[in-house]
Amino acid sequence: MTQPSVILATASYDHTIRFWEAKSGRCYRTLQHPDSQVNRLEITPDKQYIAAAGNPHIRLFEVNSNSTQPVMSYDSHTNNVMAVGFQCDGNWMYSGSEDGTVKIWDLRAPGCQREYESRAAVNTVVLHPNQTELISGDQNGNIRVWDLTANSCSCELVPEVDTAVRSLTVMWDGSLVVAANNHGTCYVWRLLRGTQTMTNFEPLHKLQAHDGYILKCLLSPEYCDPQRYLATASSDHTVKIWNVDGFTLEKTLTGHRQWVWDCVFSVDGAYLITASSDATARLWSMATGEFIRVYQGHHKATVCCALHDGAEPPQP
Repeated sequence: MTQPSVILATASYDHTIRFWEAKSGRCYRTLQHPDSQVNRLEITPDKQYIAAAGNPHIRLFEVNSNSTQPVMSYDSHTNNVMAVGFQCDGNWMYSGSEDGTVKIWDLRAPGCQREYESRAAVNTVVLHPNQTELISGDQNGNIRVWDLTANSCSCELVPEVDTAVRSLTVMWDGSLVVAANNHGTCYVWRLLRGTQTMTNFEPLHKLQAHDGYILKCLLSPEYCDPQRYLATASSDHTVKIWNVDGFTLEKTLTGHRQWVWDCVFSVDGAYLITASSDATARLWSMATGEFIRVYQGHHKATVCCALHDGAEPPQP
């Protein structure tokens, strides 16, 4: 199989993972995931593999293959895995689970290499661009920074007591972090520069973005600069696009008929993919705020999406 330059995948409560031709909307491959729903999808930086976070396993599948079997299974979580991601070179993977732990996995070795205890169900984990800190958000409203060099928790924040942190996102240059919660609020901190660690959070803004839950928040990628946006996907069926300069509302993306669970920017920030309980994913133009393509084929709620349309990192 020749590798497509754009990898777009979605997963659904129908226990399938689907791969799509981004331009045509055609589904060209369907993977069965019979033992649980898939909560999160993430593609490795080299576009070779896709991780599916389920309950309680993480399965790694080949992107460029007809095989229906995972090449690896990561098995030490004991509840829903809600977050998964990769270090920039693809050497290791991180995960967060409703079992209250954040884990680090070496992709080339079996078993979990490290484990951090959050003491509440973990909903979201992001890797700081410095590649040495993980930030987690949990059901009790705690945000914690895990210093991978010191192997310890270096910072704790509670923006709103007993209000679940649903989603975290960090600006590509490490200058901002945003936390979105179940009350439709985004908390924005400036991460103070000039320090090697990012444990200095300076409150910058509180944004009442939606009346419903925010299920995903995402800052735009590097190649979108100088424009910088924050996307917020909500249970109110919309995605809102905010200008990070002042956090003014730029656009509201309307078209989904049910909750919008996930979103991901194209590498240049010109497009956004969204996944919704209405069983579809959509491709949106950031310039117009209109949807260009609908990806139809799932039979139940589409709860996550993954996109890799950039170049692979150079091989050493």
